[in-house]
Amino acid sequence: MEDKLFDLMTQMYVEFKDFKKDMTDFKEDMTDFKKDMTDFKKDMTDFKKEVNVRFDASDKKVDNLSNQFVRFENEIKQDISALYDGYKLTYEKLGVVEQKVDNLCVKVEKQDVEIKVIKRAL
Repeated sequence: MEDKLFDLMTQMYVEFKDFKKDMTDFKEDMTDFKKDMTDFKKDMTDFKKEVNVRFDASDKKVDNLSNQFVRFENEIKQDISALYDGYKLTYEKLGVVEQKVDNLCVKVEKQDVEIKVIKRAL
């Protein structure tokens, strides 16, 4: 009976020793996991900062493009207005020129008639 008890105690000792080793390994694994999670958290924080910097830069670029677009739009409006004014002025001058040409045509026709009358008289 003593031998059985000794064998049982020896077996329990071995199992507790293995259990202790397993627990030590588990503790080391958990420590490594905790370190990995801390590193991951730092990486995510750094990533968030980088993303925010990029978004801020993108916002500045969008604002700059928006300002350029507004400025371009204002310049285009001024150019279109100037072109329209030029077209209007040209159209008005064309009417004056047409009137003068019509008056000249009337005078030329009148002079043609006078020349024909003078030639017949001669």
